[in-house]
Amino acid sequence: MILLILGTVFGCSKDDGNTEDPIGGEDPTDDGPIENTFDGPTYSDNYTPIASWTNRSNWNLANVHDPTVVKQDNYFYMYQTDASYGNAHDGHGHFHGRRSTDLVNWEYLGSTMDNAPAWVKDSMNTKRVQMGLPEIDSPKYGYWAPCVKNVNGVYRMYYSIVVDELIEGTDPCASWGERPYIGMMETTDLASNNWEDKGMVVTAIPDGLEDRYRTSCNDWSSYYKFNGIDPSYIVTPGGEHWLVYGSWMTGIAAVQLDPATGKPFQLETEEDYGMRIAGRGNLATNRWQGTEGAEIIYNPDTGYYYLFLAYDELSKAYNTRVARATDIMGPYYGIDNQNVSEGAECWPMLTHPYKFNNHTGWVGISHCTVFQDEATQKWYFSSQGRLPEGVPGINVSNAVMMGHVRELKWTSDGWPVVAPERYAAVPETEITAEDITGIWEQITMDYQYQVMQTSETIIFNSNGTLSGAISGTWNLDTDTNTLTINGNECKLFDAWDWESSPRKVTISYSGLTVDGKPIWAKKIN
Repeated sequence: MILLILGTVFGCSKDDGNTEDPIGGEDPTDDGPIENTFDGPTYSDNYTPIASWTNRSNWNLANVHDPTVVKQDNYFYMYQTDASYGNAHDGHGHFHGRRSTDLVNWEYLGSTMDNAPAWVKDSMNTKRVQMGLPEIDSPKYGYWAPCVKNVNGVYRMYYSIVVDELIEGTDPCASWGERPYIGMMETTDLASNNWEDKGMVVTAIPDGLEDRYRTSCNDWSSYYKFNGIDPSYIVTPGGEHWLVYGSWMTGIAAVQLDPATGKPFQLETEEDYGMRIAGRGNLATNRWQGTEGAEIIYNPDTGYYYLFLAYDELSKAYNTRVARATDIMGPYYGIDNQNVSEGAECWPMLTHPYKFNNHTGWVGISHCTVFQDEATQKWYFSSQGRLPEGVPGINVSNAVMMGHVRELKWTSDGWPVVAPERYAAVPETEITAEDITGIWEQITMDYQYQVMQTSETIIFNSNGTLSGAISGTWNLDTDTNTLTINGNECKLFDAWDWESSPRKVTISYSGLTVDGKPIWAKKIN
C-alpha cells in the first residue's frame, strides 16, 4: 500500500528516496521535511504497542471488528463486535463505540452494555426446561456484530449475543451449541452512550430436520435453521421495516418488523422467524453455507436493494460479495444474472485478501457496513482488515484488526466498487489525462481461498496505450471521473497512499472485470 507523484498536481513534492516500511506509517528514520499541503494520517498499521486497554484513548481505528456506522449531528458513530488484540476489551463492557467528525480520526467512547441482559439467560433456560435439560446457572457469552440505524430520531442497535455453551455434555464434537440471540436497545442521544435495552428480537430455532447431536467434529449439518446473529436493518422506501440476519447454517433470512417496536409482529411459528433470501450451494441439502455478515441497503438512484455478503472464514479468507434485487425479499441476482436467492455463487466480489508493494497486505476484509453521508451524498464501505499470519516481529499478527473505511462508488450499470486505499479525506481534484499517464500498481483479483492477491506494474502511456504487465488501451471520461481500461469501467479516487513511506497523496481506481472480479490500482510515479 508506494507512490511517487509530481507535486504540481496534488500540492506535494516528488520524493525519490522512499524508505520501505512493510507495515506502513511514519518512518522515524526519515528526518527530512515532507513538503505536502495535505496532512494525512501517519499512524502505523501495526498498533500492537498501543493495543492494551490503558492506551484506548490512542486507538483511533485499532481493535475494530465488524463495524457498524451511523451519523448523528456532526459525528459518525461506530460500534463493533467484542474483539481486540490480546482481548484488551475483556472486563470492560460490550459493543464498544467510537466517534469521528471526518471518518479518519476516531475518539474512543466506551462500551454500550455492561453485562448481558437477564432475558438472555431466562429465555435460554426456559427452552432448556422445555427440552428436559437442566438450567445453566452461569452461562458464558460472546457479543458480536451490532447494527445501528436511525429510525425517526431513535437509534436502534440490533446486537448478537452468543451463548458459549453446549446443549448437552462437554464434547463439542457430540453436541451443537446453545442458541444465539439477537436483541435490541435504543437511545435518542448517541453522544450520551446511554442505551435502554428492549429485549429479544429473534433467536435461532431448530426446524426439525436435524437433531441436536453431532456425529463428529466434521458434522456441519446444522441443528438450527437460521443462525441468530449478524443483524442488518433497513426501512424500505414504502416504510416497511426489515431485519436481515444469519450466518452459515441454512442461509440469510429476512423478517418483517413492527415499526413501533422494532421486533417481529409475532414469533409463534417457524415462518415468523423469517424467510431465506440468499444462500450458497445446494439449498435443499447444504446446512453450512460459508456466507454471513449480510448488510442490506437501498440505493434510490439505481432503484435496487443491495445485499452485501461475507464469504468464507473470517480470519484470512473473508471476501465480500454483492447481489441486488428490485424487491426487499428478492430474488437477488449477481452481475452474471445468476440467482443468489437460489444458492448461486454471488458475483461481483468487492474485496479479497490483497497486497500492494512495501506492505504486509490485508486479509479478513469483510462483514461490512455500507452507508451514505447525507451531507455530501458520498457512499462508504467499512470493515475490519487483519494483518496476515507470520508478519516478522509481531506476535500473532493475524489478530491485529484495524478498522477500515473506504469510499464506495457506483458503475454506470449500477454496481458498487470499493476504493483500493482507505479513506483519508484527501481533497478532491479534477483528474486529467496528464495525471493518469505514468506508472501504476494494479491488482486484478481472482478468488483464491486465503491467498492474497498481489500487484503488477503497468504503464499508462500518453497516447492512450498500456504497457508493462498489461497491454491494451485506456480512455478517461472527465465528466464522470471514469477510466476505461481494455473495456473495463473503473472509478477514480483521490487517494492516500498508505503503503508509501512516508505516506502521500496519489490517485487510485477501482473497477470490475466482466465476470465481476475487482480491479484495484494506484499510481506510484
